[in-house]
Amino acid sequence: MNFDFLEECREAGRIGIAGHVRPDGDCVGSCLGLWQYLSKCLPQAQVKVFLDKPADIFKEIRGFGEICSDFPEEPPFDVFFALDTNPERLGGAEKYFKAADKTINIDHHISNTGGGSINVIKPRTGSTCEVLYDLMDPKRLDRDIAKALYVGMIHDTGVFQYSNTTPETLQKAAQLIGYGFDFPKLILETFYQKTYVQAQVMGRALMESIRFLGGSCIVSSIDLKTMDFYNVEPKDLEGIVNQLRNIQGIDCAIFMYETGVLEYRVSMRSSEKVNVAQVAAYFGGGGHARAAGCNMTGTFHDCVNNLSLHIEKELKKWEAEHDERNHNH
Repeated sequence: MNFDFLEECREAGRIGIAGHVRPDGDCVGSCLGLWQYLSKCLPQAQVKVFLDKPADIFKEIRGFGEICSDFPEEPPFDVFFALDTNPERLGGAEKYFKAADKTINIDHHISNTGGGSINVIKPRTGSTCEVLYDLMDPKRLDRDIAKALYVGMIHDTGVFQYSNTTPETLQKAAQLIGYGFDFPKLILETFYQKTYVQAQVMGRALMESIRFLGGSCIVSSIDLKTMDFYNVEPKDLEGIVNQLRNIQGIDCAIFMYETGVLEYRVSMRSSEKVNVAQVAAYFGGGGHARAAGCNMTGTFHDCVNNLSLHIEKELKKWEAEHDERNHNH
């Protein structure tokens, strides 16, 4: 695609950038990577990033301290970017997007139908950071921009272990680490490392998990009382669902945490047998085929029963397709 966002921003005096609520590594990396790139290439423009406060694990990315998380009143932006999401999930920054003269939506989620005046949606690409890498002039990249983009790539591919990792992803990652940042440290500190309390909460979630659908699925939940007891926030619960998914024989892992009375945030991870993006879509959520999420209301058991209905459909569909493939062979 010959879309050139520098050309689209050439005349802009004020440029805004935002990502989805509860920003993850790809969201933070893409927002700060683009912020650095535009600030470097268009020094005459004022560039601002708006995000819910991201986890401190990302503080090593240049520009982390510049993120605005209180969404004050702002005059309309000349250009506003929505990254790694459709505009409806921008939270407090959605008002800036709606008021901007020109809006650009860059994403890789298949569920995104595009809400900008310009849309670059690449569902076959592993991360929004990878989409941005393809749009940037390699001669203008530097170590800090490369580091930001690399963070997004490792987070959305599970450090290159998810099925959205392509040969092209690995080639781009190789180019990025060529800029000389300490990538093993970055992987450890942003993806694997946990505080002692985070490890305790994860241990409790694993210990209290329940298997269902013949043992092929697993669910665990943390309520507000437990979060208060350990003094943890939602961002401290990152990685629990991945750990559940890593258990042998599991095709679908669900982790839920309470956000209010009878209200839950649900994260799902799966094998190739379950398209969790489809499951999440039934409840107004979305994401990727192997990693998705949604919000649900009801008791813990209501939520699990409703989810299991759709997960079971996915498992049966996969079995039918698998049997047919075997039969044809």
